[in-house]
Amino acid sequence: MPISVVIADDQELVRTGFRMILDNSPGIEVVADVPDGTAALEAARRLRPDVLLADIHMPGPDGLEVTRLLCGEGSPGARGEWRPQVVVVTTFDDDAYVRTALRNGASGFLLKDAGPGLLVEAVRAAAAGDSLISPAVTVRLLTEMAADGGAPRGALPPRDVLTGREEEVVALAARGRTNAEIAEELHLSVSSIKAHLARVQTKLGARNRVEVALWAWENGLSRG
Repeated sequence: MPISVVIADDQELVRTGFRMILDNSPGIEVVADVPDGTAALEAARRLRPDVLLADIHMPGPDGLEVTRLLCGEGSPGARGEWRPQVVVVTTFDDDAYVRTALRNGASGFLLKDAGPGLLVEAVRAAAAGDSLISPAVTVRLLTEMAADGGAPRGALPPRDVLTGREEEVVALAARGRTNAEIAEELHLSVSSIKAHLARVQTKLGARNRVEVALWAWENGLSRG
């Protein structure tokens, strides 16, 4: 089955460009493109796409609020029900936007000028349970969040809740490795890595891979 995608952006030119890029990428299908937050919520709930690309600045609920309603605390996604993987897109490289998007449950953060290759990679990563954020933004953001003591929902559990293998997986994920790269480095299958990360998210009460990475930074697992 192809990866299903809904695109939400108030600029028709952007929607058309994203659709052309994704529809011409093997294994990806754009099932809808919509111009505002209200339509994004309706399309997401009706079509249940694998991935929602949500612009931050659009009429109605903006991309940050759409993300919160679909993935944040109290949402169906937070209760373990269906939820899309949301990748927030924006023109501005603003850490405040990134922080809010991730705290609201986004799986990735992409600048609109990132290029076709990174757009496709972000969609594939989100659908696979990975997170893709601009590398420069990732390191800067996690460093700042850790310095702020910025766990999204209060103090997360201490590191002794994880097994040794889970710590290894989390440490590599926090350094920006994909599931495939972690699997190769630890000589495990990709499905094993996904299973480890799923258990870690449950143990930590983390909503996504980025919150796991933040926990790793706060507990000193991402260094070395």
